Amino acid sequence: MPSADWVIRGHRVVARGRVAPAAIHVHRGRIARIAEFDDVADGGELFEAGERVVMAGLVDSHVHVNEPGRTDWEGFETATRAAAAGGVTTIVDMPLNSIPPTTTHDGLRRKLDSARGRCMVDVAFWGGLVPGNTHELAPLNEAGVVGFKCFLIDSGVAEFPHVTEADLREALPELARLDATLIAHAELPGPVERAAAETGDPRLYETFLRSRPRAAEDEAVALLVRLCREFGVRGHVVHHSSADALPLLRRARAEGLRLTAETCPHYLSLAAEDVPEGATEFKCCPPIRERENGEQLWLALAEGLVEMVVSDHSPCPPALKRREEGDFMAAWGGISSLQLRLPLVWTEARERGHTLVELSRWLSAAPARLAGLGGRKGDIEEGFDADICVWDETAQFTVEPATIHHRHKLTPYLGRTLRGVVAATFLRGRKIYERGEFAAPPAGFLLRRGRAGEF
Repeated sequence: MPSADWVIRGHRVVARGRVAPAAIHVHRGRIARIAEFDDVADGGELFEAGERVVMAGLVDSHVHVNEPGRTDWEGFETATRAAAAGGVTTIVDMPLNSIPPTTTHDGLRRKLDSARGRCMVDVAFWGGLVPGNTHELAPLNEAGVVGFKCFLIDSGVAEFPHVTEADLREALPELARLDATLIAHAELPGPVERAAAETGDPRLYETFLRSRPRAAEDEAVALLVRLCREFGVRGHVVHHSSADALPLLRRARAEGLRLTAETCPHYLSLAAEDVPEGATEFKCCPPIRERENGEQLWLALAEGLVEMVVSDHSPCPPALKRREEGDFMAAWGGISSLQLRLPLVWTEARERGHTLVELSRWLSAAPARLAGLGGRKGDIEEGFDADICVWDETAQFTVEPATIHHRHKLTPYLGRTLRGVVAATFLRGRKIYERGEFAAPPAGFLLRRGRAGEF
């Protein structure tokens, strides 16, 4: 048995489906073994977690870093610092809002050039599916992207157009051949266009909510179910918000279709009824819906129908949020929350009786599996990367701009008191964050899919 470089031990280690005392032995960046609490090898460094929670580093499979091209929105340096401060050890970057998008092999190369040597945490990459790029899917897959993202409705940026059913029918045989995962922004234009006939005060959240009806999601999910059935592809619904579509997902699961879904902290912790007039920082697409809808999403999480909670961190410069005008219809749609996912979800989950084991599954294990990193990330298990988050589940804090490491500080959570404070974050056995201090230099890897290594 190799000697440990580090031993991280605590009385409340979340591993193997339970919370128990343990000592995690780390050798050359991986978990060498999980031992009894008192089994501490000589010669290595010891980190004492005490009664704080020791959990697998969080994996966030839905992050818009926006670099290159829109680094004034966010960038690899700021995004990954925010991730480390939030206990996140791996993010997966979305193929849009960067310029160029990751829809070609050259686009991926340029993104890697931007990221290399500047990431505090490990980063993997989604490829993009847009009209006319079916011939690019195999080269991107071979290069190591973890799957392919598409929009079924206008994405908001011209360089990443949405796909139609005809476009999908062209691309899905290739995705099936590659056994690659398709992840979809599941809203269809038809219901949104019909809702546009209604008018209202653009400063009222209700006006925006009516403009993105549940039917847009419901019909999109029904389309994905049909296509997954026909082509046998692996599909995934990103940032799911409509509780009305849950029966469709349940039937697809019962049928054995390979279709999964995620939701986000804003759908679980915020409610349409509480959004103030003109508070455009709450705008996202699909929208935050009614409180009753959010409770149905919590039940779907408990059931395992919705498998994970990811941030959909989608920042922009404050001017694009139109906060001074308070115009929901003109504002950019996206919420910044990469750093806050753990306390946001835990604050709500503990009130509903959910456990730390469930939390770790939703925030770490399930997103890692979606991204094809399940044999390496997302669990405290022998042979896995020694990615660890140590946090205090009882400590409270108030969200303030000075504590946020995202490039822009505007978020709907400002002033909110949350429970759960990250004390330390370890990436492959190296402490990268502790109580407000970051390690230097950045040590994040750029990951290929699975255990294929790094770019």
